[in-house]
Amino acid sequence: MSVHLDHLLSDNAKALKKSAIRELLKLTAKPEIISFAGGLPNPKTFPIEDVKRISDEVLESQGEKILQYSTTEGDHEFREVLCSWLGEEGIKVKPENVQITTASQQGLDLVSRVFLNPGDTCIVGLPTYLGFLQATNSVRAKPVGIPLDDQGIKTDIIEDEIDRLISEQKKPKFIYVIPDFQNPAGVTISLDRRKKLIEIAKKYEILIVEDSPYRKLRYSGKTLPTIYSLDDSGEHVITLFTFSKIFLPGFRLGWMIGSKDIIEKIVMAKQGMDLCTPIFNQTIAKEYIKQDLIKARIEKNIDMYSKRKDIMLESLEKYMPKIEGLTWTKPEGGLFLWVTLPEAMNADRMFYNAIEQNVAYVVGSAFFCNGKGQNTMRLNFSYPSEEQIRTGIQRLANVVENDWKKIEQGNMNNTPLTP
Repeated sequence: MSVHLDHLLSDNAKALKKSAIRELLKLTAKPEIISFAGGLPNPKTFPIEDVKRISDEVLESQGEKILQYSTTEGDHEFREVLCSWLGEEGIKVKPENVQITTASQQGLDLVSRVFLNPGDTCIVGLPTYLGFLQATNSVRAKPVGIPLDDQGIKTDIIEDEIDRLISEQKKPKFIYVIPDFQNPAGVTISLDRRKKLIEIAKKYEILIVEDSPYRKLRYSGKTLPTIYSLDDSGEHVITLFTFSKIFLPGFRLGWMIGSKDIIEKIVMAKQGMDLCTPIFNQTIAKEYIKQDLIKARIEKNIDMYSKRKDIMLESLEKYMPKIEGLTWTKPEGGLFLWVTLPEAMNADRMFYNAIEQNVAYVVGSAFFCNGKGQNTMRLNFSYPSEEQIRTGIQRLANVVENDWKKIEQGNMNNTPLTP
């Protein structure tokens, strides 16, 4: 006899939702489909031979230690190495300010568990990273969206929104941002706005959660300081980093920095989650940095990804129809760019037409906490080959043009449809 789960599930479990992206990606599995949908690093960037060599070395020299449990905070020497590495770009932290995580997604989950109760609010971008929306959903919190422009989240709107929430007894706990080459929009928060975020955090006594997975992948423009390094108090910012985009995504390895008090609470939450991040993975990454291999690897990643980004932008300019309201971002780094269609178009519906033409993207509406964004899409340029980018954008341009022609003929409207 099967067990009926509904009366057994917790309220948090009942609130869980399937990832819209994961469900759509199932439709992109056919080999003939050129997919711009995933956010995958390119496997050609994986340093397989170096990892083989380092693995043999550390297993021979310290195998019993690195195959054992580790401390929840993470290996102390690894945290010292990370502090030194961060210090090279002006981020001053001590090991006590560092928590090793099972990649950044765990960090987002930990932040949500530690700071958010059911019904609590936090400020996010419109759009924002879907994985963070899932993390807040798991604790039944209520993210509140603020629009973005080409300089990132619009800080001039945030204070009014916080005042409104306070008047409703819903003061936000923190502001969540991806300051460098945001996922999904690809935009970067300007220096002035980074400073303004610190001012807002201090004024309202709230936190900034700075998610920084793409910071090292800058292809052009000037590197800006982290929001963490702009906070002279050292108390208002939590910053998350990951090795997934610059080393090995399958290692599921990241770290977060914050005040000693914050990290102590994060440690307690992680103890009940997975006890510790595998020390074997920590040791491989530590040796990779100590042997001065990470910088050259990042440079190779930048060379590959910047070329593919340029090819995607050139292909969009060449093939996309000239339609008023059709625009796309021009990121200076990261893995994504963002396409905005005219208001009359619906990327959710158009997705199925794209699949029929053997090209795929991620619908932008999945990244909006307010249910909007049906006329947007995210395109990834790191995973497909250069030739696939050219061919895929040409296919996508044909889909957009055909959809627009039907709208002009009065055969469609901006209503979500299912296949």
